[in-house]
This record gives sequence, structure tokens and C-alpha cells, in this order.
Amino acid sequence: MLPLLAYQVVSQYYRLQGNPITLGLLASNTLIHLRPNFLHHIIPSIDEVWFNAHLILKHKDLKRFLLSPFYHVGDPHLVYNMISLLWKGTQLETSMGSIEFASMVGALLVMSQGITLLLIKSLLIFFNYGRPYYYEYSVGFSGVLFALKVVLGSETESYTYIHGLRVPSSHAAWLELILIQMVSPGVSFLGHLGGILAGLLFLRLKGTNSGSDPLTLLIRSVGRILSRPLGFFSRLNPFRQRRIFGGGTVGSRPVTSIGTWRCRACTFDNSGLLSTCEMCGTDRQDGVLHSNQLSSQLDFTREEMRRRRLERFG
Repeated sequence: MLPLLAYQVVSQYYRLQGNPITLGLLASNTLIHLRPNFLHHIIPSIDEVWFNAHLILKHKDLKRFLLSPFYHVGDPHLVYNMISLLWKGTQLETSMGSIEFASMVGALLVMSQGITLLLIKSLLIFFNYGRPYYYEYSVGFSGVLFALKVVLGSETESYTYIHGLRVPSSHAAWLELILIQMVSPGVSFLGHLGGILAGLLFLRLKGTNSGSDPLTLLIRSVGRILSRPLGFFSRLNPFRQRRIFGGGTVGSRPVTSIGTWRCRACTFDNSGLLSTCEMCGTDRQDGVLHSNQLSSQLDFTREEMRRRRLERFG
């Protein structure tokens, strides 16, 4: 199963380069599951982080509340969730941006866990239904994934296939909730339901608030604060390489900017610092005219062609 996950990640490598939050979530879930030696004494064991409503409410155990989504009971559990995260995360992070996506994932994690806890407690208080939900143990990223599926489905009016059934994307999460429970009765039904409700609540709150949410503003502020010292140390790096870009666009329109030259072969305007054309590789001294010279030559050519047409047709 783990080689299958590795293959999926490698096949999406170029897309993941522009989606650091999705890549970070994949790496953190996988490292926590594998528990390498250098992290063995840092990462809590799964027995310490099981989501259990009774223990969370009795001991106010936030560790179980916040960390249980990052643990999985086996390789198939991890691979299934991470492949689902890979597909949903790359699409949402690409369309939303990394900061907005990180804010949304953090909000959905807390909301899905909180709604699941509220559902379990409500069953106990109002229906006296304590078992199995109040004392059951569960882990996994599924709740957040169901919430992401709701958000992703709301952005499109197309159809999708769930185990061979064609349904609207906005209803796919509900069908998947039922089918997964039928195929695997031992999974956390309320955990998945809490994720769906968290996604719906997030969309409702987002629809009533036109500005950025507080978590997004916090992440942006932290990013701006960290960018200043990182940028300072980056400028001090003696091995930092400077990049040189061509100055202009492809086309026949003359450019009057100072310090550029136009390639005769492809008409691309290059920086004056370059000795060869950045677009086609033509040598500057062998096949180049400055833009004002090329413009004069083009004007002369047009006038000559106009004169010849008049002579030919009278």
C-alpha cells in the first residue's frame, strides 16, 4: 500500500510543488504513521491520541481532540485517506491559494471534531444513547476529507461517479457517507457526518462574510513577519544567484525601452545584458538589430511595397 501512495505522490510531483500545504499534510500524516526513530520519542503513541468523547470531556484532553485526525490504524487506512487528500488538496489549494487553503483546513479540522463531539454528547443527553459512540475510539483524517469534499463539490455544477453511481458533485459526500458505512460498518459514522456538517457550516459562514476570516489574516500576518528576517538573511547569502530576464514581448511592435535589443530571427526583445536571444538562441552580433533600427527598416519595406503596388496596378 505504501508504494502505491509513493507512486501517486511522484505522479503529482509537479503539481505538489505549487501546493506546499497539501504536501505538508501528506508528509506529516505519513511520518506520524511510520514513526521513524528520530521522532519516536517526540510523537505521542496512538493510545494517547484516540478520539474518545468520554475521555475528551472528562479530562478536557485537547491532545485527543486536535491530534487524532493525523493518526491511522493501518497502511490501507493511511493510503486511502492520503490519496483522497492528494486529489482534493491539489485542486482546492491551486484554486484558493496556499494561505486560504491552510486557513480552511485548520477551520474544518476544528469544526469537524467539534461537531462530532457535539453529536455524540447530544445522543447521550437527549436519547440516552451512550454506546457505542460515547465510548468508541477513532482516528483518521476522514472527517476533514469529507468536509473538503463538500467544499469542492460546491465549486462545480458537474457530476461525479461514486462506486459507479453518477450523482451531482454537491451530493457526492452524502452518498459516499452511506456507501462507506455499508461496506465498512466499523468506521466512525458520526466522524464522517461531522465532517460533512462542518463543510456545510463553513460554506454558510463564508457566504455571510465577504472578507477574509480571522485565521487567514493571522496566517498572512505571521507570513509577513517571518518574510522580513528570511529575506534579510537571503540577501546576506554569498552563494545567492541573480536571475536575468529578457525585457519585452514577442511580436513585431517596436519597443522603446532602454537597454534592450531585438532578435532578427524571432523579433523577441531581450535584455541588453544578454549576448544571445533568450527565446531562440540566435547570437546577438550575428543576427540582431536594435529596436529603432528594425522599426526604420520595417517602415522602409512597407513604403517600398506600397510604391510597387501603385506602379503595377496603375
